[in-house]
Amino acid sequence: MTDDEKMKAMRAARAIASDISLYNEAKILKGLEQDNLFEAIANEIEEGREFYKTRVSQEIYTKANFFERAIVDVVIKPKGHVKSKIW
Repeated sequence: MTDDEKMKAMRAARAIASDISLYNEAKILKGLEQDNLFEAIANEIEEGREFYKTRVSQEIYTKANFFERAIVDVVIKPKGHVKSKIW
């Protein structure tokens, strides 16, 4: 896997995570507050993961965790101000 492929995969993962965050803000906030974030947005994460899988090579999908990192960096970290048992 080339550096260019890695960068494209990271950008795709972050764009998908950004869409998840943008279109599911209320669910995310409620999930954080109720300490069930991953259950609250499970369908959205899975749909995003499946779309991501179609955008990258099988090698990148199986060897790199760019999508999972993007979920943490783009969806969860910016919500650090929300009162939650997670923190």
